[in-house]
Amino acid sequence: METLKHFMDILASPMGMLGMLGQMMFFSRFLVQWIASEKKGKSVVPLSFWYLSIGGGFLLLLYAIWRKDPVITIGQLVGLFVYARNLMLIRRHKTAQAADA
Repeated sequence: METLKHFMDILASPMGMLGMLGQMMFFSRFLVQWIASEKKGKSVVPLSFWYLSIGGGFLLLLYAIWRKDPVITIGQLVGLFVYARNLMLIRRHKTAQAADA
């Protein structure tokens, strides 16, 4: 029972709410990807997936730093690099397509 109270105290704090918002945003990217894939009838990764990844990952990084959790902090830092790099590659591809047209 004490553990549940501890969880609720953390979730009720401003940083706990920020962490939950980040977690919800991070999870929602999978729903977005699933819905987009169902609509196309094949596996696709929409642009919004990467923006949700960055938004959720950044909020989770702030939360991990606040919690002083090195494992989650390092994981989110690496993830943010990958998400940003994917957006850079997408932008580069679109710019090249526009130049060819």
